[in-house]
Amino acid sequence: MDFDSARANEWLYSPLGARVLREEALLARSALDDVFGFELLQVGAWGASQELLSAARTPHTTVVAAQSGAGVTLCASLDLLPIASDTIDAVLLPHTLEWVADPYAVLREAERVLCAEGCLMICGFNPVSGWGARQLCARYLRRPAFPPQMRRMLSEWRLRDWVALLGFEVDSVKGYLGYLPVSGTASGKTHPVFLSGAYWLKARKRVPTLTQVRPRRRVISRVLVSATEPTSKVSR
Repeated sequence: MDFDSARANEWLYSPLGARVLREEALLARSALDDVFGFELLQVGAWGASQELLSAARTPHTTVVAAQSGAGVTLCASLDLLPIASDTIDAVLLPHTLEWVADPYAVLREAERVLCAEGCLMICGFNPVSGWGARQLCARYLRRPAFPPQMRRMLSEWRLRDWVALLGFEVDSVKGYLGYLPVSGTASGKTHPVFLSGAYWLKARKRVPTLTQVRPRRRVISRVLVSATEPTSKVSR
C-alpha cells in the first residue's frame, strides 16, 4: 500500500480527526516545555501545517516527510534522512511509525540523528482500546483502513522495548483521547494509557560515558637471599 499523506490529512479535518489533532496540539505545549536546544525535527507530516510545533522552544524547527505538502520543509525517505548523525536536539514522530512499512528502521534513524541526551517524542494509538478495535473491524470487514492509510497500531509496551534496545530511557508516557473513537471537544487532559485511545511517549537518548581505567602498577617481586653467600669450598 502506497502512503497518501493528502488522504490521511483529510481525515484530520473530519470531526473525529480534528479532535485528535486538537488534543495533540494541547499536549504538545506541555511536552515541549522542557525541550531545549537549536533544532527540533518532526519526522512525518501530521496536519496541513506545523500545528504540533507551534509551542517549540527551539529556535529552528523542520518537518521532513516522504511527500511534499503544507508545512513540509524537507522531502526525504524517513528511514534514510539526509541529516548528519548526532546533530538534532529533539525528534517528534507523530503517528509516523504506524504508517510506514518498517517502523523500527525509522526509529533507528531517529536515534542516529539525535545528539546525546536528545529528546525523542512519539505519538501512537492504543491498539487495546476502542480505536484499535475499530481498526481491526475495518480490516476484518475489508473496509478502508482506520484511520485512513494506517498500516498498524503499536502498543506502548512494544515501543518501550524498541527504544530501550536503541539506548533510550523513557521519561514519561501519557495517555490521551477517550477510550472510544468518538468526536468531541478537546480537553488536553491525560489519563492512564490503558484507559486512553492514544499515548505520548517521551524518552532521552542516553550515551554511556567511558570510564578511564588506570593501568595497574607492576609489582616487582623480590627474592630474599641469605646474608651469607653459599660457598663451594670444603673445609679441611
